[in-house]
Amino acid sequence: MEKPNGEKKKVRVLVGGVFDILHVGHVHFLKQAKELGDELVVIVAHDETVRKLKHRNPINPAEDRAELLRAIRYVDEVYIGSPGGIDFELVKRINPDIIAIGPDQNFNCEKLKEELRRHGINAEVIRIPYLYKSDRAKTSKIIRRIIEEFCE
Repeated sequence: MEKPNGEKKKVRVLVGGVFDILHVGHVHFLKQAKELGDELVVIVAHDETVRKLKHRNPINPAEDRAELLRAIRYVDEVYIGSPGGIDFELVKRINPDIIAIGPDQNFNCEKLKEELRRHGINAEVIRIPYLYKSDRAKTSKIIRRIIEEFCE
């Protein structure tokens, strides 16, 4: 994309997620999302959102999850979302060109795109495919394996 003065505009990619126990699936997702543009911005789910969506408390608080994500080389900025769901005002402030959806995130890309447009956000929505073994790289399955291995 070019700016009016001829400079190339940086493409900003936005992803969101819980990122509770970081694993190889998260790293693959973040790497693929970063490859879609120049800057990768992450919105980490608020602890209340985790309770609502996952029906459990987060293992790690949002501040810790955000700090871990900031340490990943693919990530340029990290925000903690608002309680309850998508914070369209925050998304509007971030002003992404692309919103990348994880392979196991429960979103209909077309419906999300319509919802974004209703909020004045004109971003492309792209689903990232699985690159890893979903039976291993999934937080709920990692938690289950820990319980089976160490708690029974």
